[in-house]
Amino acid sequence: LKLQFLYFIASYTNKTNMHRYLRTCAPCVRGRRAAGSKAQLMSNSEAFVETLSSRGVDTVFGIVGSAFMDALDLFPAAGIRFLSVQHEQGAAHMADGYARVTGRHGVCLGQNGPGITNFVTGIGAAYYTGSPVVAITPEAATNTKGLGGFQEVEQLPIFETITKEQVHVVHPARMAELTGYAFDSAMRESGPVQLNIPRDYFYGENQVKIPKINVPERSAGGEQGLSEAVELLLAAKNPVMVVGGGVVMSPTGFEAAQALAEYLEVPVATTYLHNDAFDKRSKLWCGPLGYCGHKTAMNCVKEADLVLAVGTRLGPFGTNPQYGMSYWPEGAKVVQVDVDARRVGRVKEVDVGVCGDAGLFCTALLGRMQAAEEKKKGAFRKQTGERMKRMEAHRASWEAELDAMAEANVAAAEESGRLVPRKVLRELEKAMPADAMVATDIGNTCSVSNGYLRFEQPRSYLAALTFGNCGYAFPAAMGAKVGCPERPSVAYVGDGAFGMSLMELLTCVREKVPVTVVTFNNQQWGAEKKNQVLWFGDRYVGTNLENPATGFAGIAQAMGCRGVTVTKLDEVGPALRAAIDAQMKDGITTVIDVHTTRELGDPFRRDAMKLPQRLLKKYKDFSEERESATGQPVDLLKVKGL
Repeated sequence: LKLQFLYFIASYTNKTNMHRYLRTCAPCVRGRRAAGSKAQLMSNSEAFVETLSSRGVDTVFGIVGSAFMDALDLFPAAGIRFLSVQHEQGAAHMADGYARVTGRHGVCLGQNGPGITNFVTGIGAAYYTGSPVVAITPEAATNTKGLGGFQEVEQLPIFETITKEQVHVVHPARMAELTGYAFDSAMRESGPVQLNIPRDYFYGENQVKIPKINVPERSAGGEQGLSEAVELLLAAKNPVMVVGGGVVMSPTGFEAAQALAEYLEVPVATTYLHNDAFDKRSKLWCGPLGYCGHKTAMNCVKEADLVLAVGTRLGPFGTNPQYGMSYWPEGAKVVQVDVDARRVGRVKEVDVGVCGDAGLFCTALLGRMQAAEEKKKGAFRKQTGERMKRMEAHRASWEAELDAMAEANVAAAEESGRLVPRKVLRELEKAMPADAMVATDIGNTCSVSNGYLRFEQPRSYLAALTFGNCGYAFPAAMGAKVGCPERPSVAYVGDGAFGMSLMELLTCVREKVPVTVVTFNNQQWGAEKKNQVLWFGDRYVGTNLENPATGFAGIAQAMGCRGVTVTKLDEVGPALRAAIDAQMKDGITTVIDVHTTRELGDPFRRDAMKLPQRLLKKYKDFSEERESATGQPVDLLKVKGL
């Protein structure tokens, strides 16, 4: 506790950061007080619930089931809210969103068998987002397992490749020990953990000691790695920083990365879908790399002779060519820092690899650079002015190009009541509150929004990252709202993906979780249709949608929420402001159904697609020799009116 307090005083100096620190660390502090007491006689359910309490758990997302009802009965008395959802996938995504904005465990719990298999997609997403989600999976009773009984399935193999650790309670007397271990593992490994418990183990009693929290402190990295990073920086003429999710997840990462960047006076790019890793107000901010990212960032990285990559896996989807530009500087030196040693150097060859916490690394490197430059200034100092000029030029050029993109297919908006997606995204950007948490789904328009979402603080941007599953944004935004009710929570979803999660509107009403949902209603599965446009001769199989006449606003109203239909550009900003006002003041969930044209942005997987060449005579007309000349659907002007 003394070390935590000193670390707090040294690293946090304003109320905003204090609030965020206390939210992140309070569970650990509470846990240390509650755990480690003398052994006493408890029922197994009491041991389970007391261990949850010792880890600071205050919310569990799930659907009620008999498998864990004996423990569930104790939740209210233990101060644990059981938030009842409509589908267990939603529960897992809510736990993910909760964990990502609070830095604490997100917890989901379901009925053995089908309830648990419904967790799979959500836990897969949490694996790729590095969220400390604990999936509690009661399983069939030990005395009937293997007999093919009711709701029986082998649950451990299902989650084997999408969890950082699997913990199975092998004996009821070890309930507290192994439950505590699972929760500690999620924090230690920065990812989801499965806690598998035979349902009959909740019954009975044992002498139990609640285990102390065991999450070793992290470091800034090894001495050699830090020293070599200093040497490379001093020798570099044009370095760039690339910051990712590790900066967001580190308790001090956001502030420490900014302090280092400001000292070095170098451009800072954020990695794919981690736009909240650096403050948009900084003159050093370049925007995101990767799919539908910013050319400002890409050009700055392309020109660099040293890439200082902090808190990132440097995954291929965030470094592959974009907009026809191959921007990764193959000849540059690379310093990569990540808390997971297995990811360092895995995708891109590195000159210095550091296994360390992003915030601690930045602070340590800053101190070392300051000391080193007292003796000799870095070579990059001579080009600071020129580097900043180039960055500003890149930014001005990109912002102009981004605006021009909104005009490229503006003729499609001549259809009454249909708006150009990029124009809508720009209006949403203007109206978005500075402290908003935004979750985006997978899909074409949602992905294009990556170029328009800019943040001032960390733990603000939620997406399924490279797992890329539909149905993520809305429940993740709900989980974020539960974790940080004082902040506005907004979800961007396409009309295809919203069908996978819209049932959770009932949860918003029943559990009083107000959020704002923006649906991009263009009557198509846009991301997949883009592939059919480019490579399959505009043959639309399974991608065009015919939505209800009432739109999603009508569905929202039928479920007890507020629904608003937007068909004019000047309605977009006011609609978002009014919806957030209703969310924050009146606790109302609003669905803003924006009717857009069928204009599509770049494809997801240009690297993985080819023009089809058919060999059988009956399919000869399905071969293609060239991509679409326009890159836009042939039915761009033929959307059915609602």
